[in-house]
Amino acid sequence: MPAKPSIKDTIFFSIQRHYWVDNLNPWIVHFYGGFGIRWYGASYVAGFLIAAWMFSRWARRGRLPLSADQVPTLMLYLSAGVIVGGRVGYCIFYDLHDVMHDPLEVFAVWHGGMASHGGILGLVLALWLFATRFRIDPLRLLDAAAAVGPLGIALGRIANFINGELWGRPTTVVWAVIFPEAPLIGGVNVPRHPSQIYAALIEGLMVFFIAQWTYAKTKRPGLTTAAVCVAYGVGRFIDEFWREPDLGQPVYWGWMSKGQLLTIPMIAFGIILFIRQFKHGAVPKG
Repeated sequence: MPAKPSIKDTIFFSIQRHYWVDNLNPWIVHFYGGFGIRWYGASYVAGFLIAAWMFSRWARRGRLPLSADQVPTLMLYLSAGVIVGGRVGYCIFYDLHDVMHDPLEVFAVWHGGMASHGGILGLVLALWLFATRFRIDPLRLLDAAAAVGPLGIALGRIANFINGELWGRPTTVVWAVIFPEAPLIGGVNVPRHPSQIYAALIEGLMVFFIAQWTYAKTKRPGLTTAAVCVAYGVGRFIDEFWREPDLGQPVYWGWMSKGQLLTIPMIAFGIILFIRQFKHGAVPKG
C-alpha cells in the first residue's frame, strides 16, 4: 500500500498545479558542458546590434557628431566598457569578500555575475575615452547611448527570467511564478513575483520610451542622459521592492536593498546634470 503523502508534499503539489514553473532552457544551442549559446549572451549581442544600427542611422542624419564609419569603433569601446564594467562592478558591489581572497575571481565569468550599475559606469568611461581620442563632445555621445541603453537592459532582464535568476519576493498573485532555484520557505518552493519581467518593463522599456522622446525633442547636450539617470534610478528603486534581495547581501535599515542604495547617487547625478545643462548647456548648431 503506497505511503500517504505528507502535508508538505500535498502543499507542494497543490502549488505546482496553480502556478507556472520557470523551467525554461537557458541555452539557445548547447554543445556540451559549459559551451554553447545562451539567451543571456544573445541578449547582449542583440542590444549591441540594435545600438549599432541606431547610431549609424543617427550619424547619417547628423544627430551624432561622428561619421557612420566611426560607429564600429564606438561599438567596440562600448561593448568592452559594458562587459568589463558589469563584471568588475558585480565583483566590487556584490562579491568583494571572495575577490579579496581570490582576485582571479574577477575573470571567472563562467561563475556568472554582472551588475547593471557597473555596466553603466563602464559605458560612461568607454564613451569618455572614445570622445577624448576623437575630440568629440562626450555628453552628446552619452545622450545617444542613454537613448538606446535601456532597451539592452530590457533584453537582459528577459534573459534573467529565462535563466530563472534574480527572482522576486514570495506572493500569491495569479501571475506568480515558481522558480526552481529559489530558496525554499518552510521546505516549500513558493510562488514569487516575476520581478525580472517587472524590471524589463519599468527600468527597460519605460525608460527607453522616455529616453527616445527626450532625445528627439531636445538638442541640448546632457538632458537625455539626465532624464535616463532619474527615470532608471526611480524605476529600479521601485521594482526592487518586488525583487528578493541577493543572497548574502545586506538589507539597509530593514527595508532597502543594495540595488536601491546604488540608485540614489544616479538619481542625484541626473537631477544635478539636468539643472546644470538646462541653465548653462550650449545647444549644438545644426
